[in-house]
Amino acid sequence: MQVEAVVFDVGRVLYQWRLAQLFEKIVDDPVRLQTLLDDVVTEEWHFQHDRGKPLSEMVPERIAQFPDFEPEIRAYAARFNETIPGPVPGSHALVDRLDRRGVPLFAITNFGHEFWAGFRPTAPIFDTFRDIVVSGTEKLAKPDAAIFDLAETRFGYPAEAMLFIDDSHANIEGAANCGWQVHHFVDAPRLEADLERRGLI
Repeated sequence: MQVEAVVFDVGRVLYQWRLAQLFEKIVDDPVRLQTLLDDVVTEEWHFQHDRGKPLSEMVPERIAQFPDFEPEIRAYAARFNETIPGPVPGSHALVDRLDRRGVPLFAITNFGHEFWAGFRPTAPIFDTFRDIVVSGTEKLAKPDAAIFDLAETRFGYPAEAMLFIDDSHANIEGAANCGWQVHHFVDAPRLEADLERRGLI
């Protein structure tokens, strides 16, 4: 079926994301930094916020568990935007080309509600997106089928008429299982080739 709308993931597709980007600024000891990233402020722990757990619960719980790392845990909550170095090279140009062609643009992102509120105003690229499903707001997260079903309802297109772009194999499989067309994102040149092949740009 011809693609009628394109749906992007945000982290590592449109914007880079590295927890270490923040902590390399504030932790001088390489051993402490590695322990922090391996055991304390991990992507797995962070994912609780993506699923809807508020920072007001997560941060005190983690400080109680790792009191020696209180400054870094508080920095995670207060300075999250510093974990986002900038756009993924080439991706924003593709969004612009799709938009100029009149292709409806949407997004589904695993992103904490509070962090999204702080990040979204810094990202004008989303001004052209018709709707964005944010996991932390909906308390649903990829790759669960429920978030794709919600997005299909919100976006107003049948799943099979939408192309979903994500860097995660699990998320791509979740979307495909719900009937979406999919592109596993590796880099912008490969995405560009796929979009050209589909006649979208």
